[in-house]
Amino acid sequence: MNEITNRKFGIGAPVRRREDAALITGKGHYTADFLPPGALHMVVLRSAMAHAGFALSGLDEARAAPGVRAVWTIDDIADIGLMPTKARPKQADGSDFWIPPHPVLAKDVVRHVGEAIAVVFADTAAAAREASERIQVDYTPTDVVVDTGRALDPDAPLVWPEHGSNLAFEYGFGEKTAADAAVASAARVVELTLVNNRIVCNYMEPRAAVAEYDAGTGRWTLTTGTQGGHGVRDVLARDILGVDRDRIRVVTPDVGGGFGTKAFVYGEYPLIMKAAKDLGRPVRWVSDRTEHFQIDAHGRDNVVTGRLALDGDGRILALSVDLVAAMGAYLHQYGPFIPWVGATMSTGVYHVPAFHASVKGVYTHTTPTDAYRGAGRPEAAYLLERLMDLAGRETGLGPVEIRRRNFITPAQMPYRTPTGRLYDTGEFDGHLTRALAVADADGFPARQAAAKAEGKWRGLGIATYIEACAFPGSEEANVVLNKDGTATLFIGTQTNGQGHATAYGQIIAAALGLDLEKIETVQGDTDRVARGGGTGGSRSIPLGAASVDIASKALAEQIKELAADRLEASPADLELIDGHVRVVGTDKTLTLADVAASAPDPDKLKAHGNFVQDECTYPNGTHICEVELDPDTGVVAILRYTIVDDFGVTVNPMLLAGQVHGGVVQSIGQALHEHTVYDETGQLLTASFLDYTMPRADDVPGFHFETRNVPSTTNVLGIKGAGEAGTIGATPAVMNAVVDALDFGKGIRHMDMPATPARLWAAIQG
Repeated sequence: MNEITNRKFGIGAPVRRREDAALITGKGHYTADFLPPGALHMVVLRSAMAHAGFALSGLDEARAAPGVRAVWTIDDIADIGLMPTKARPKQADGSDFWIPPHPVLAKDVVRHVGEAIAVVFADTAAAAREASERIQVDYTPTDVVVDTGRALDPDAPLVWPEHGSNLAFEYGFGEKTAADAAVASAARVVELTLVNNRIVCNYMEPRAAVAEYDAGTGRWTLTTGTQGGHGVRDVLARDILGVDRDRIRVVTPDVGGGFGTKAFVYGEYPLIMKAAKDLGRPVRWVSDRTEHFQIDAHGRDNVVTGRLALDGDGRILALSVDLVAAMGAYLHQYGPFIPWVGATMSTGVYHVPAFHASVKGVYTHTTPTDAYRGAGRPEAAYLLERLMDLAGRETGLGPVEIRRRNFITPAQMPYRTPTGRLYDTGEFDGHLTRALAVADADGFPARQAAAKAEGKWRGLGIATYIEACAFPGSEEANVVLNKDGTATLFIGTQTNGQGHATAYGQIIAAALGLDLEKIETVQGDTDRVARGGGTGGSRSIPLGAASVDIASKALAEQIKELAADRLEASPADLELIDGHVRVVGTDKTLTLADVAASAPDPDKLKAHGNFVQDECTYPNGTHICEVELDPDTGVVAILRYTIVDDFGVTVNPMLLAGQVHGGVVQSIGQALHEHTVYDETGQLLTASFLDYTMPRADDVPGFHFETRNVPSTTNVLGIKGAGEAGTIGATPAVMNAVVDALDFGKGIRHMDMPATPARLWAAIQG
């Protein structure tokens, strides 16, 4: 059921995004648009080698170059701390794992292409770049390992010889003895090894940052695109610069995409902050696209084996998972946490009596990995849904019946998974059944036969997924009625293109009886918003909107109390409509501006909301993809794409559809196009759009998207979240469709991502 209503505002209303007019007419304001008077420009000299000792020369020549104000190496930044690793799950034996030192500039050894070696500050970016080219780097190359599947081989070169191994950590979940016993006694065991390919985030706006220092107050202002300025501020203050967090203000203007990768602190930020203080001028750094490919945290890059044990009726007895996850050359800010999150969602929407997962993180001479849209949950769903499809083929039950026999049922809710996740609601067979009907699955054999007559192979792929989001916690909101009768929301999430001002605004508008144009949303300024958890893990709407709703309704009641005496009516007899407080059923009104102007206590014009959630929410759904494969060329065309999702409650169906469509396109990119390739020397061969293939408009089908919502009992508004769902359901749906076509035409039952024309053609040729 789509939750489109006739209401102008409020939850469920299809309100058009109010942000778009400025953005599509060139009036957006991004970090790279900001250039304070007198600003210096920083250029970073980066390693051309993946693993080498190095020595520098030409530093004096660079410092003497026209316009240059400073050139720094590691020896010049002793007061900048190491880059932190904030996620440290315990290992299987309960011990802590070793954290390698990660300086913001390399010392003596580089460990991946693009690692920062030195920085140049000059009056112009061109002068800084020219001076950086005067610095000579004498490399002593060392052997490298870039293949995740080879990192633990006995003869693999070591990223950290002093550690003695490329094993960064190892942890596990579940009961290994029970899972192994079930596998050993099962009527059938289905096993599959998959590569979840490495992805470069490629948001529209590459990172940039501007630092200013006020010597009088001893405070910095850092302007940069983030997914939450408070988290960036706190890591910079506590972990890297060693200062009180009140000395740092982080301002985030418009942000052209985040997808997890802009949630982190990168080494350029403390460097320009130190430079602004030491050199007495603002300092600006703007990344180019090649730098983005080389240094911004990459996503995915797992090699995983799953074993699914089944009884004679095709019911799951156990699932065993062995996962090797590439961490890159260093442990990034939350990198070790990503496979942990994924492993906890390994059993998906199915009843799995016995389960065990072993997770190994490994070092490679590559860019570090961290959260990328979905952060572990797409990886888990991909393995499980590919396994279920293979199980359907090998048992003869097919992809639909094998799923139906193993779904967790509504009667089993709330359901505790073997990894400790607590699903509160879900009707998985319901959205599968609806998606099959919309996709005309019954008519697929006829379409497949017709395609075969024309020399093409058709495939139908199904994925039924669940994810964890809106992690336990809160996101407080403060709503203020201004003297002119407008309202302002202060909240610590950070829009990266999701449409927060629209979604939050329509909730406030419904409560206060205001038009959206009279509501301002303030995010992205740690001085103006006291606290904030940022945006990530689909938390902004489930947590943020719930707090906005509480604050808005509280403010509405306070406004009624303020107006009651002047209108000579009980607060219960008043309503807020069209910017007025009105006695119901009469023409007696006051404007909100009148109420604000006459309020005896300014605090009555403010309201606070802070919904605290103790458990995740669990959006879920079914994706069905239909493809046609040309066996002569290996080209895949997506012909139909059907999505039926359960998001609990829909705040704005238009915003929701945009989020889902975008997530699906990102996963179509991973499934069919995107691939990060390092050669045997560690050179990044796909460091530009000339070599790294992104999905284009003609690669994307039309979508049928609808919701079949079952409200969450965890969330006060029933919302489950949706920002990452498209990426979770799409990769298995697309690849199951591709494999279905390959199986139909050639009997091939496995293909790793990306299923490019060259790879498919080679597989077909044998």
